[in-house]
Amino acid sequence: MTDPIATNQPNSPIKMRPIAISNWLYSVAFLVFIMVIVGGITRLTESGLSITEWKPVTGALPPLSEADWLSEFEKYKQIPEYLEISGPAGMTLADFKFIYFWEWVHRLLGRLIGVAFALPLLWFAVKRAIPSGYGWRLLALLALGGLQGAVGWWMVSSGLSERTDVSHYRLAVHLLTALFILGGLVWTALDLRQLAVGNHKPARMTGFGLAVIAVLFIQLLFGAYTAGLDAGYVSNTWPLMNDYFIPGGIEWAAGLWSTLSNDPYLIHFIHRWWAWVVVGFLVILARKVRPIDRRASIAIHIAFGSQILLGIATVMTGINIHLAVLHQAVGALVVASTIWGIHLTGRTPR
Repeated sequence: MTDPIATNQPNSPIKMRPIAISNWLYSVAFLVFIMVIVGGITRLTESGLSITEWKPVTGALPPLSEADWLSEFEKYKQIPEYLEISGPAGMTLADFKFIYFWEWVHRLLGRLIGVAFALPLLWFAVKRAIPSGYGWRLLALLALGGLQGAVGWWMVSSGLSERTDVSHYRLAVHLLTALFILGGLVWTALDLRQLAVGNHKPARMTGFGLAVIAVLFIQLLFGAYTAGLDAGYVSNTWPLMNDYFIPGGIEWAAGLWSTLSNDPYLIHFIHRWWAWVVVGFLVILARKVRPIDRRASIAIHIAFGSQILLGIATVMTGINIHLAVLHQAVGALVVASTIWGIHLTGRTPR
């Protein structure tokens, strides 16, 4: 199948620009990283339901007058979060403006990422600077970005009518999609850098690489569930949970699968101890890549080491917001460094 936006002729007079495209993808990946951080702040400040409508174009502008602010506040007053929580707690217009700000910034960043990806992609395509084999991959990343916007609204809509918060299942899809996009951007940028030095074969995904991703995926999934269910609050002690290794309070009546995905005590327990399984796999990965590129090995160790310490500190401080945001941010760095390591193990020697 013909690559729709890439230069396919090997003798094309138009010079390929793999390094320029790689740098652009790294810059977009950095924006996604910032987006993950702001998403964490939005969640921790309970700001996600402050904007009750999805307006992809006109929603880029915040309320510009007092009347506009009052109108937005009235819309927020109609949803269960305000009726059952914020309203009885005495939320003022100033309080509403604070949570609205974070959700607006989160959505604005999403629009910025879309523009930062689509316009340069169009420019590279017009200049026929995209190497053969990469056109479909870049279009797929663009489509995933558009899907992520829809997933974000799908998540928010779950908390506008019957719930006082968003579905933790949908929150998990939203976060994991963002991290998948981050990983795809980093992987593709690394492939292009290899192309620039004469290695024309993209890195392959090894069996061990898939195993590492599967183990990390489980940890990220339970991390998202922990966030969505506020499961971090069920215990502020470590290593024991409220003086027990296996915490009391787990409700098994609904069955194993329902408990695994809904019980905050069990989800918190799995998230804190599965982390050590992840560490084991990442230590092996770091050892594998050390002879290839020592920098990647160091990055992997620093990322998971910092993440473990931040996770423990977040729990023991009763979910301090600054530590919790750092925990989510470093989680994204764990993903990026892991992708770097797996890419190294799958490269074909020149």
